[in-house]
Amino acid sequence: MAALPVPLLALVLLLLAGCGGPGAAGQRRKEMVLSEKVNQLMEWASKRSVIRMNGDKFRRLVKAPPRNYSVIVMFTALQPHRQCVVCKQADEEYQILANSWRYSSAFTNKIFFAMVDFDEGSDVFQMLNMNSAPTFINFPAKGKPKRGDTYELQVRGFAAEQLARWVADRTDVHIRVIRPPNYAGPLMLGLLLAVIGGLVYLRGSNLDFLYNKTGWAFAALCFVLAMTSGQMWNHIRGPPYAHKNPHTGQVNYIHGSSQAQFVAETHIVLLFNGGVTLGMVLLHEAATSDMDVGKRKIMCIAGIGLVVLFFSWLLSVFRSKYHGYPY
Repeated sequence: MAALPVPLLALVLLLLAGCGGPGAAGQRRKEMVLSEKVNQLMEWASKRSVIRMNGDKFRRLVKAPPRNYSVIVMFTALQPHRQCVVCKQADEEYQILANSWRYSSAFTNKIFFAMVDFDEGSDVFQMLNMNSAPTFINFPAKGKPKRGDTYELQVRGFAAEQLARWVADRTDVHIRVIRPPNYAGPLMLGLLLAVIGGLVYLRGSNLDFLYNKTGWAFAALCFVLAMTSGQMWNHIRGPPYAHKNPHTGQVNYIHGSSQAQFVAETHIVLLFNGGVTLGMVLLHEAATSDMDVGKRKIMCIAGIGLVVLFFSWLLSVFRSKYHGYPY
């Protein structure tokens, strides 16, 4: 067989090296798809730290290979008609975590943060057999999520710092959580000090009001009533004022579960506790005051009536929330 000329031989070798067979073509195709996916995610992440996804985006960018990046996905239900208060609170912490990563000097395309809302991707919930929200799942760069890739929300809570530790365990990406400054506390403290300073200035040398037992007792009583009615729980959880059934239009002021409450429920319980307290004060005054017997009898009857009436209403609220309690 005659030998090929050197230029022609070089051209053949170059063509063979460029083609590389079907395997090389498939590899190049995977690299192109992966590059497109990463570029798309980076473009979205540059505009919003948490990428919102529907079913199509989730299947294409999270579920379908190839993938050399991890995606932390929060499955949630943020629409107002879903009445998911925990979803809103978890979303705030999740946004803090994602922003801390997005604006970090260590930011890379190794990990992305995404969100699937039930009203935008109900098919994703059905595909994953999910029936609760919020839920955090890590979709690793290789393979399917394992048991540890589902965040234990009930055990760890949804604070951004706890989420960051879990992300570090699953992806080896360490995120330093940076919270935005909150000036509400210092402002309230400054306002309180200003009010106290103003009172002291106006009263001058007459500070007898500081030794007024009735004033201090009333202030302490108001604080106790506010705390026992659940005001602190409302401040932490941020529940709605009441719930209106979208089908019947009925408004509920008392939450049916013992694990939650409405703001209106707090006000109702505060009123009932105040009525019971007023009844007890009247009974005490009827027993210890120097008034004539007739007025003391009236105060006694009024006190007993207030205690019986408002305490019975408190029991009815308790019974509506604790259905299995033996009455």
